[in-house]
Amino acid sequence: MRVFPWPEEEERSRDFGLTVEGRDCVVLVTRVAPRDRARRFRAMDDKRNSGAHFETASFAAFDMRGPVLVAATCREEVRMARVLPTSAGITPVVRGRSVTLAVAEPRPLTVEVNGEDGPVLHLFANPFEEDVPDPRDPSVWWFGPGIHDVERLVAGDGRTIYVAGGAVLRCGVGPAEESTVSVYSGLRNYAPSIELRGRGVTLRGRGIVDGSRCPTHARCLLAAEGRDLAIDGVILRDASHWTLPIRRSDHVTVRNVKFLGHRANSDGIDVVNSRDVTVEGCFLRTLDDLVVVKTDRGGGPAERIAVRRCVLWNEVAHALSIGAETSEDVSGVLFADCDVIRDRGREWTLRIYHGDSAEVRDVRFEDIRIEESRRAISLFIGKTRWSRDAGRGRIRGVVFRNVRLPAGPLRIELTGHDEAHMVEDVTFDDVTVGGAPLRPDAVTANAHVCGVILYTGPPGPRCDPGGRHDGSAPAPE
Repeated sequence: MRVFPWPEEEERSRDFGLTVEGRDCVVLVTRVAPRDRARRFRAMDDKRNSGAHFETASFAAFDMRGPVLVAATCREEVRMARVLPTSAGITPVVRGRSVTLAVAEPRPLTVEVNGEDGPVLHLFANPFEEDVPDPRDPSVWWFGPGIHDVERLVAGDGRTIYVAGGAVLRCGVGPAEESTVSVYSGLRNYAPSIELRGRGVTLRGRGIVDGSRCPTHARCLLAAEGRDLAIDGVILRDASHWTLPIRRSDHVTVRNVKFLGHRANSDGIDVVNSRDVTVEGCFLRTLDDLVVVKTDRGGGPAERIAVRRCVLWNEVAHALSIGAETSEDVSGVLFADCDVIRDRGREWTLRIYHGDSAEVRDVRFEDIRIEESRRAISLFIGKTRWSRDAGRGRIRGVVFRNVRLPAGPLRIELTGHDEAHMVEDVTFDDVTVGGAPLRPDAVTANAHVCGVILYTGPPGPRCDPGGRHDGSAPAPE
């Protein structure tokens, strides 16, 4: 087990103390969206002052090789506590001001104390970090424990940026830029703080990349464009714009990355015109979309995108989605084995939001556990505020399999545009609401939707996008 020596300049939590296997583990603070609905939505809509609308949550990170016992000490008496996602099967032990939980394997966990209005502790239990780069390697930019102020880093072919546990990269803008940055005046967005550009480029480690010194909408925090790219293990905190856009790229892996953001347009991961992208084992809590697939005109299709084993806390927009920008075809997208632990938004938890002219096809939402949602599922074709094309497109071949929705009033809507631009061939396979099978009358569809199938029972054979099959049955033709 390993804990990290965070610098003294990093604000410590006043709500929690923490030990892991008896060793002190520093608990830090991050800004998050307000719990109050009106304030939360104001943070999205008041672009100019978005950064002023926030609360704080606590987080801690550690590496583990085997099961560990985690003990949190709270500032106030603990009446109740729960650990999310509930699929982790962890029942905490509460005694006085302490909450103890046994963590069997690396995964992101959230401890809620004294109900939804009580303090929140995000635990980032990492697998033990192996094969740490050599700081003497000339191809490695090494950032050890401590504060590192950076304006912009561009990593080219074969380069590794390593941010060690205990290191904080504080990203800002230079004096020349700072005097001209326009906060949401036409959305002037400067180059990313950190950019992976080329072949075989990596950002990894257990440290924090922090964008809090950037004016709102000044920069994306991290951007990737190239081939054979990897982002692994780091914490990305307080992006002033999109946290991680992946543009026009091939063969990209995002693994065990934690996204914490509270400002307008602080999307988590935007996969744009890219192919063979895998996102797995990540935690996302940002104000805007969490994981979204998009395509801009002229950038090429988005194909073979897999998002697996992620934990999502949705504040305002979409948890797992495609769109709204969809000018090039999107195909072979898999969202699988994910937990949505909170959805307090005004958009949709699972959505295809198609406002342009491309075809979106072969999309699967499988083994999704949703603990909170009001607007659960939407497939939509139509003109939106984000539309860039004159014409509309199509959606076909969408499967919702083994999706667990919470009880209560939920909305599931399928909306085609016209007879030439329809939502086609949608399957609901073993979808439940509050433990009961989804009823046909719970799905609302307009006249431009066809081929909807709804049935219960054991889910059918699985197949990854692009024909990568798990061997349970012959792959579909």
